[in-house]
Amino acid sequence: MPGRSVHVTGPARLKLGAELKKAYTAGTSVRTLEHSCGRSYGFVHRLLTEAGITLRTRGGRGAARRAKPSRVGPKRTPLTG
Repeated sequence: MPGRSVHVTGPARLKLGAELKKAYTAGTSVRTLEHSCGRSYGFVHRLLTEAGITLRTRGGRGAARRAKPSRVGPKRTPLTG
């Protein structure tokens, strides 16, 4: 994959976008993709968006399954006067 100082345009950009899309849909994080191709987070984010990807929410693949309970601790009752 090209280094940071090379402008990626035309067919090379489409090819790189397709490669990143394939890896991202397989579960690879944007940060991992950033390091593997030697580009910035913003560049990888932009190429994924251009490739038609809807990015996962922060926290990765299992964020929805690890949802924290809305209330922690003992349940409070209202004071009566």
